[in-house]
Amino acid sequence: MTTILSIQSSVAYGHAGNSAATFPLMRQGVEVWPVLTVHFSNHTGYGAWRGPLFPATAVADVVTGIDERGVLDRCDAVLSGYQGAEDVGQVVLDAAALVKQRNPDAIYCCDPVLGDVDRGFFVRPGIPEFMRDQVVPAADLITPNLFELEFLTGQQARTTAELLAAADRARAMGPELVLITSALHEETAPGELDMVVVSGRGAWIVSTPRLEFGMLSGCGDMTSATFLAHWLATGDEAAALSRTASIVYGVLKITSDAGAEELRLVEAQDEFVTPTHTFTARRLR
Repeated sequence: MTTILSIQSSVAYGHAGNSAATFPLMRQGVEVWPVLTVHFSNHTGYGAWRGPLFPATAVADVVTGIDERGVLDRCDAVLSGYQGAEDVGQVVLDAAALVKQRNPDAIYCCDPVLGDVDRGFFVRPGIPEFMRDQVVPAADLITPNLFELEFLTGQQARTTAELLAAADRARAMGPELVLITSALHEETAPGELDMVVVSGRGAWIVSTPRLEFGMLSGCGDMTSATFLAHWLATGDEAAALSRTASIVYGVLKITSDAGAEELRLVEAQDEFVTPTHTFTARRLR
């Protein structure tokens, strides 16, 4: 059974971080060991929230406690998302290194949460540079959106050619695989949204209808977790991309049709197993 150590934020109401990754992964048959970096009442897009931000030492203690059970050799991957401070980010890096020590075949998947095209950066100063200079080089797989890819690489990605060049630049920084989770650029077809994966073996794209939402959170967290699960299961970039796009679109379509402000993960749970829609990845090179 695939097992993922997921070090992310958590919210009680709604879905973000581990609250958007754990249930989808488990519904897809993946064992998840969630480690929380924060536990808020709701995601911060509401403008007000309550709850604790856990100190780095507390996060590290949880990882140490798991290691003391002697089970980290069963872990296939470490997954991380939003990192609120450099010291928490260092704990994530230490955890990934520890898991790889216990299981040399394990990988580290980093969702480099920094911001988005319509919001700019929403992490505190210093985090973008820490992510670029310390975290991304240590990752085997990164899952940036277009805004994050451009920052991490210092390259514009407004066309397909530029997107691939930026992904190649990101791979040169350390990761073997780059999944661009929301590639909306000048060559994207009207009414569609592209998702692109690039590896040393090639590049693939999948296009889905674009759905409009308000402040919906957790989509990237769900996407990163789903792709990681299917990449671990298949080792096939195109198959993992196709399956991820089909699942994510199905969940988002149900959420959109309901006019919901939060992901409808429970209502849409069958999409994680038998997606209603099928989207096939196309090779770009």
